[in-house]
Amino acid sequence: MGSLVLEGKLLEMFEVGPCGDAYQMGMLIGQRFSSQIRGRLARDLVLRDQLLPFAQTQQAQPLLKALTDNNRKKFPQYWDELLGTAEGSGVPVLDLILINFRKEIVSFLPKTSIMSNIVDAVDDCSDVLIVSDSLAMAAHNEDANVALVGHTYLIKGTLANGPSFVAYTYAGELPSCAFGFNSHGLAFTLNSVPPTEEEIIAGGIGLNFVSRDLLEASDIDDALTRIRSSDVSVGHSYNLIDLKTRKILNVETTSRNRISIREIGATPFFHANMYLHLPVQQVQDENSISRQNRAALLPKGSRKEFLSILGDTDDAKYPIYMTGPTLYTLCTAVFDLDEQTLSIIEGNPKEEEASHVFIMSAKEFKMPQ
Repeated sequence: MGSLVLEGKLLEMFEVGPCGDAYQMGMLIGQRFSSQIRGRLARDLVLRDQLLPFAQTQQAQPLLKALTDNNRKKFPQYWDELLGTAEGSGVPVLDLILINFRKEIVSFLPKTSIMSNIVDAVDDCSDVLIVSDSLAMAAHNEDANVALVGHTYLIKGTLANGPSFVAYTYAGELPSCAFGFNSHGLAFTLNSVPPTEEEIIAGGIGLNFVSRDLLEASDIDDALTRIRSSDVSVGHSYNLIDLKTRKILNVETTSRNRISIREIGATPFFHANMYLHLPVQQVQDENSISRQNRAALLPKGSRKEFLSILGDTDDAKYPIYMTGPTLYTLCTAVFDLDEQTLSIIEGNPKEEEASHVFIMSAKEFKMPQ
């Protein structure tokens, strides 16, 4: 498998499959990244201080049962993959269930000011998208809580029926809650979006299971079908990328099967962590609003200018490129539809120093020589 890894960079890649079953795939991933998974669980304050104590209460049992039953029924193979990951890494299954369903659980936690401050600072992301005659690309900042620094990895999975995928993966979570692509020429990046509590339905399909399913989509229409067919609890924003048709769609979703689709054209499109076109009640997030407003002021005429937006630190309180103390930009993913490459940049994307480059259209996704 060809991927360039530069000296001093921490992002590791593991090739797995084809496997006899999903449990085995998960177990091999868990074994390979046991230390990262254990380290992430130990540092995750939301898990340790909020999710695990909540899971021991009577109040939590109906919610956890509904999440377990509904997701295991719809996606038995991905459920087995999750169980295998727990077995392989030697961590409690409950811990991995809780981090994979964090977005579906946090709204039901007992309300305290400390909890709100911790949970609100879990993840953010920014995307710049364009499809013009001269440029077609999606550039994505993967922003997350400090607990994830050093606790992510790349999975290159080959399925038993032939297709393969590459997925940026949070330790202990299903591939991928962030970004990935497959051998059908379908890629995606993801943005969390915060609907209000009234918009959230308990016990629905988990976003991590939907995005895991997208890694097996045959094209952009199949990806939309997979998104539509999942009765989710909470909202999400999907940026779907189809190499074969040179198309990018921004898809905003929320509970009760509500969905809005916008095709990206020659006008550059910036998406942070807020709904832009789906009518839904949402939390007013100052961080996301500030990034959206800042991006609107910056030039967007070239690849270099796109990456300068994602590397912008002008707003000291709410920068687009985040360096702590709570939120960090873990990496930047750049999907170039014309070159048909994915470049992963660890460090400020203004420098354009990629640690990994994949040719998405080539067999085995080999890197440029």
